[in-house]
Amino acid sequence: MRRQIAIFVFGLCSAGSSAFAATATDTFQVTATVISSCTVDAADLSFGSYDPVSATALDVATSLTVHCTNGTAYVVSLDKGVGAGATVASRRMTSAGQTLVYSLYQNAGRTTLWGETAGVDTVAGSGSGAQQTLSIYGRAPAQQTSPAGAYSDTITVTVTY
Repeated sequence: MRRQIAIFVFGLCSAGSSAFAATATDTFQVTATVISSCTVDAADLSFGSYDPVSATALDVATSLTVHCTNGTAYVVSLDKGVGAGATVASRRMTSAGQTLVYSLYQNAGRTTLWGETAGVDTVAGSGSGAQQTLSIYGRAPAQQTSPAGAYSDTITVTVTY
C-alpha cells in the first residue's frame, strides 16, 4: 500500500509541475531616426551645332533628378559656370579663349532664369521619398560672333536641404 501511495503522490507531483509552470515577461523599445537626405543627378545639356548666321536662338533642354527624404524641403541652385566673366544671366562656354554665351531657365518659355540666389532664381521643392524630375531649359542667343570650335562649360548643381 505504501508503494501505491508513493506512486500516486509522485504522479500528482509530476502532473502538477507542468500545470503550475511560471513565466516572466519584459518589453523592449525598437527605435530609428529617419534623417533628412537628398541626392541629385544631372544630365548633360548639349546645344549640338550652333549656327552663328541663323537669326533664331538655339533652344534645348535637359533634366535633373532630386531624390529627398519624404517631407524634406530642398532648394536647387545652378552656379554661373566656369567661363570667365559669366553670370547666371549670361553664362559662357569657352573654346581656346573664345566664348559662346548661353542662359539656363526654369521654364519652357525661357523667362525665369535659374541661378544660385535662394528665393530669387532657385527652385524649391519638398521630397516625396521618390525621385523628382526637374527640367532645365537652355538658350544660346542668335547671331553671336564666336569663331568655329568646340565650346564647353561646367555647371555645378547644388541641393540645399
